[in-house]
Amino acid sequence: MTRGRAQDPNVCGVTAAIAVIDGKWKTSLLWLLESGPHRPGELRRRLPGLSEKVLTQALREMEEDGLVHREVYDVLPLKTVYSLTPFGRELSELLGPLSDWGHRRLERLVAR
Repeated sequence: MTRGRAQDPNVCGVTAAIAVIDGKWKTSLLWLLESGPHRPGELRRRLPGLSEKVLTQALREMEEDGLVHREVYDVLPLKTVYSLTPFGRELSELLGPLSDWGHRRLERLVAR
């Protein structure tokens, strides 16, 4: 799915929502940021396998989409902290029922 579809007013709302969280790491980043602000290094440590480049790209896209807020403190070395915006928190809360459904699906697969 392309990022442009997230901004196309002629697509299904679900398609537009999924385009915003599409990718391997964005839902995990939302989940981590739900607990409070984090520095990029903390996020990388909590998500093994996530490269700095991919983290930066995902956070930039999430910032463009209004999901996260980037705060840069003017200290040496520079300190950057990411947190959810109210819009991002709303999305995170809405993903809760989807997560519950996903866990039920996994339980069904294991039971087979």
